[in-house]
Amino acid sequence: MATWNRPCQRLPQPPLVAESTAEGEPHLPTGRELTEANRFAYAALCGISLSQLFSEPEHSSFCTEFMAGLVKWLELSEAVLPTMTAFASGLGGEGADVFVQILLKDPILKDNPMLIVQDLLSFSLKDGHYDARARVLVCHMTSLLQAPLEELDVLEETFLESLKEIKEEESEMAEASRKKKENRRKWKRYLLIGLATVGGGTVIGVTGGLAAPLVAAGAATIIGSAGAAALGSAAGIAIMTSLFGAAGAGLTGYKMKKRVGAIEEFTFLPLTEGRQLHITIAITGWLASGKYRTFSAPWAALAHSREQYCLAWEAKYLMELGNALETILSGLANMVAQEALKYTVLSGIVAALTWPASLLSVANVIDNPWGVCLHRSAEVGKHLAHILLSQQQGRRPVTLIGFSLGARVIYFCLQEMAQEKDCQGIIEDVVLLGAPVEGEAKHWEPFRKVVSGRIINGYCRGDWLLSFVYRTSSVQLHVAGLQPVLLQDRRVENVDLTSVVSGHLDYAKHMDAILKAVGISTKPGWDEKGLSLAPGCLPPEEPHQAAAPSSALESGCPSGGPEGSLGPKAPTPPLPWTK
Repeated sequence: MATWNRPCQRLPQPPLVAESTAEGEPHLPTGRELTEANRFAYAALCGISLSQLFSEPEHSSFCTEFMAGLVKWLELSEAVLPTMTAFASGLGGEGADVFVQILLKDPILKDNPMLIVQDLLSFSLKDGHYDARARVLVCHMTSLLQAPLEELDVLEETFLESLKEIKEEESEMAEASRKKKENRRKWKRYLLIGLATVGGGTVIGVTGGLAAPLVAAGAATIIGSAGAAALGSAAGIAIMTSLFGAAGAGLTGYKMKKRVGAIEEFTFLPLTEGRQLHITIAITGWLASGKYRTFSAPWAALAHSREQYCLAWEAKYLMELGNALETILSGLANMVAQEALKYTVLSGIVAALTWPASLLSVANVIDNPWGVCLHRSAEVGKHLAHILLSQQQGRRPVTLIGFSLGARVIYFCLQEMAQEKDCQGIIEDVVLLGAPVEGEAKHWEPFRKVVSGRIINGYCRGDWLLSFVYRTSSVQLHVAGLQPVLLQDRRVENVDLTSVVSGHLDYAKHMDAILKAVGISTKPGWDEKGLSLAPGCLPPEEPHQAAAPSSALESGCPSGGPEGSLGPKAPTPPLPWTK
């Protein structure tokens, strides 16, 4: 298991934040301490942003309820609620820039606009449910206020660190009572969450908020006095239990109680040691001998969250598939790959008769394991959907990242979730890389109500292997891993990875560069040869996958927008109030 820590330099606090209360605790201005006009601007900007981010009918009730709660939180008059509801429904969007300027001129905010973000984060967490849509809004507001998004990551991390480090002093009577109750629960808890939690939990995770209630004073420096007052109470314990799941062990505590359909293996393995207000699940698409024989190996550079998991699923079948892929590539690369690429790069998916006879003669090597894994990945995706819908991960935003058949797992997970009534607010972002799934826009349309943030499709136009396994399909078939998904939605980002990967097996080998290309954070100073991989991952030479002619492949390069990507994130600056 890997660990990574972001360097956090402590900076002096701004004068307006450094004022102390009579007890000597730092006083942080909250949204309620702004002038009434600026509180109005703060709420209005949130309403306009919600209408821009979540215009679909499925999200209207969330937007309305969020704004009603925010008006009350900011102690605004109920008379402004119809106006805020109108903003959230899409009226008055042209006033967003005006409201931003009003806030940035506020004497409390001009030196530190992150105070708005801190306040909005406190509001979003107050009920113990960090809705993925709320986090997307918080990220959006951070950008509007011209603050780096990395500061939000640090704010969330500091928030949790404060909660973990400070424990309430219990009286002897309370301590004895707690231990008695805990003993009665012990065996039941073990039956519920299994021994995986012993190795997978952290201070908050293992206790689930039962054994270590939180001191309000400690959290006050991070989330403001109002939010801390709630966290220091019994309700605050319930909030933390809700956020991290009732068992508190995170996804490492989940084990499949019995075989589900055709699924034989389904387990979450931790990639990092730590907890975070949002989590990331990485899904590997195949296994192979040597360096990539474990599920965690391709994700050694991933640093999207301090709490990351990889999904271990159907290892036997994925190993058979990986060996078949390497057999074809190592045995036939020099003989037929260049010929195959001529068809693939120029024509996309081609009919079976146009493929070289030498390649078709060994098709049975790949067809059977590929077909088996196609079916099993769909079943695993549906099962993952129900795990997330049941909130085994707690009530926190989830980001899903997968390549090849791992991306197919995500596709069927979203497809299954979209059929359920309460599917909104769970998934923040999804990243599908080299996905062997239907790429026609109509099949991705339902994902708009499931995914709150970004839907990233990373594809390679020169992936002849992916084309080959679809050779018997219709010439008109759209495969997402080979071309853009042309869905007109602010969530969808198509990233052409043709200049980063030269073929299907490169998704595992070049994951660091791929993650950077699609805007996912990687570990600072990552060096593939300098950082130890997951246990059991040896670095022998892998069969080299045939590359497409340079003239054909160099024309594609990642860029922003619908046909591009976000760049890698910059180093994280510290927050003034983390002292």
